[in-house]
Amino acid sequence: MEASNPGSEPNLADQVYDRLLREIIDGVYATGTRLPPEEKLAKAVGVSRPILRAALARLRDDGIVSTRQGSGNYVARRPESSVGAIVPLNSISDIQRCYEFRIDLEPHCAGWAAQRRTDAQVDELSRAIERFNRTYLAQEPGAEADLEIHLVIARSTANPFHVSAMESMARQIAFGMHLSRSLTLRAAEHRNSLVEAEHRAIFEAIRDRNAEAAHAAMAAHLIGARDRMFVGDG
Repeated sequence: MEASNPGSEPNLADQVYDRLLREIIDGVYATGTRLPPEEKLAKAVGVSRPILRAALARLRDDGIVSTRQGSGNYVARRPESSVGAIVPLNSISDIQRCYEFRIDLEPHCAGWAAQRRTDAQVDELSRAIERFNRTYLAQEPGAEADLEIHLVIARSTANPFHVSAMESMARQIAFGMHLSRSLTLRAAEHRNSLVEAEHRAIFEAIRDRNAEAAHAAMAAHLIGARDRMFVGDG
């Protein structure tokens, strides 16, 4: 997997996000500690307070930082140090935003797939999941195999706009999957078992033509995948 920024050049808020994330990962700010006051932190990173606040808002959205009323911003959790070794840190903002978009789109794809899939597509989805499961046994990231699962589901919607949206984002999606799967290979075995169970729930809902369950299962899977990127201390 090519290690390059999958999106456009980061803006100032992204750059501050990346810098603060790196400092948290490196332990400059430990889990549970208070960040410097906004005015002081903005001067330290060389940006205006509105830019700093935009970066802090993203860190809060990603569960890295929390705000205590009247007290300030605190480190809620510290991602594991291997994150920066797997992908360039300045790509994390893009990966997180890609997951946001996928959480908006793909549960609906799964719901439509449950209503419109063919028997042949159910078989295709089953084979794609089996291929993906084998990548863990081979200690391979398996991003391409993971991507194929999601593309099969998009094709099963019988809606060319869903397919086009997924295919246009394939490189960015695979980039995020590469990080998630690489972290899974380094984690305890139960983490992979959890991913397999999530895929199985999606498959069974689509197979059973249960659109509501398919929507819920895909949402749970994507939210879990996003959150598992940052499962460090705290």
